[in-house]
Amino acid sequence: MIKIKIAIISDIHGNLEALKATLKDIKNKNIDKIYCLGDIVAKGTHPEECVKLVRENCEIVLRGNCDRNFSLEHKDMENLPKIEQKRINWNQSLLTKETREYLQNLPFSLEFYMSGSLIRMFHATPKSDMVAVINYDSIIKKLEMFYPSDKMASNKIADVVIYGHLHQQFMDKLYNKTLINVGSVGNAFDVIRNLKKDSNVLETTRSNYLILEGDYGSMEYNSDISFQFVKVPYDIDKELENEEINLEKEDYRYELKEGMYRDMTKIQNNFKNIGIDVDKI
Repeated sequence: MIKIKIAIISDIHGNLEALKATLKDIKNKNIDKIYCLGDIVAKGTHPEECVKLVRENCEIVLRGNCDRNFSLEHKDMENLPKIEQKRINWNQSLLTKETREYLQNLPFSLEFYMSGSLIRMFHATPKSDMVAVINYDSIIKKLEMFYPSDKMASNKIADVVIYGHLHQQFMDKLYNKTLINVGSVGNAFDVIRNLKKDSNVLETTRSNYLILEGDYGSMEYNSDISFQFVKVPYDIDKELENEEINLEKEDYRYELKEGMYRDMTKIQNNFKNIGIDVDKI
């Protein structure tokens, strides 16, 4: 078997400057393959250009919830909230028909062996591209991430799960298994925030990706495997130069510059539902 390095990127969200800086960094590190875990589009103003770069540079591309939502025809459009109708129409206006078809047909998941570990990748969870499993969730919810669904290539329990969707890097260990979120290339943020306790915001807002290294295809535990988190600086102000055409320009600028989700009240309520009061931490 051959030891290789795989760069795993996710959640680009139309941020061209972040993607270009990340691809340059990956090239400088002599990476063998690049995999993308989805959400190439939505939020930023350069989704078509980002899809083009991903197609040119990534050997494997999985479909995220935004790729699905903003590429499909919505037959029930009139039943959706007005703001969602506007978001769909605006995002689709930035994509060609061929690009939308490409996004619609992307696979849901990927799995392979590396240095003895069965590694499985998807955008959010084994069953859904929308559900968020965060680093503060219950052990039960985290354990379910390793179980197969009918969307998987096999019915085996994974040893390592690598996913996106959260926009926040983390790694956890449970039951001899490893759970990894690669973070976001174009829309990184943190959910535990307090202006009195925060460090430099650039600790969060740089582009995030993961480097996976090991013996690709090996089912034997006779070689090392490693996981490296990377944070890459990029020109946020340049990315925002044409923000006037962005339907969600205030929210997008806030997320890119402040490294916080546009609706922090929703985040805090989610934490309270699992017994954590962020304001008191």
